[in-house]
Amino acid sequence: MKKLMVWTFLLIGLSVFAQDKISTKTGVIEFEASVPSFEEVKAKNEAVTCILNTKTGEIASLALIKGFRFKVALMEEHFNENYVNSQAHPKATFKGELLNFDFGKVDQKGKVFAMKGILSMNGHQKEIKTTATVKRNVTSLEIISVFEVNPEDFGIKIPSVVKNKIAKKVKISTFFELQ
Repeated sequence: MKKLMVWTFLLIGLSVFAQDKISTKTGVIEFEASVPSFEEVKAKNEAVTCILNTKTGEIASLALIKGFRFKVALMEEHFNENYVNSQAHPKATFKGELLNFDFGKVDQKGKVFAMKGILSMNGHQKEIKTTATVKRNVTSLEIISVFEVNPEDFGIKIPSVVKNKIAKKVKISTFFELQ
């Protein structure tokens, strides 16, 4: 019986240490392109997938474009049909790396890592360089990042009629709780 218990604990311990990849399917991405004095241009997607390799710092995320929700349904329709053509390009992806990532140095206070990778959206790709704050909780790891992109880098054309109502740079905020 003692041998069985020892083997059980050994196998459980090895499976915990062997877990190099952690993930979530409930990550959050928000973007905002609002301009003061005009209607808010903001959307949120709460079904984003993210995977982190805790040994290498490699990170990847995927968001379905139609998963972004706006306060105004008509704005959501225009976004999907006129701006990002979600029918032809249904997802946005990020593949990159947390530079010099060391899982052992991450604690509850959080540690900031440089992050770089390729953001693919609307049939276009752009290299992104930013930072990510990584925090360790009892059962999970949180990754928080904020960066800006230019819509034209992703082939998004803003009609002149609304050009003054939409920010030139779009602020993107991400939150992932990985397990």
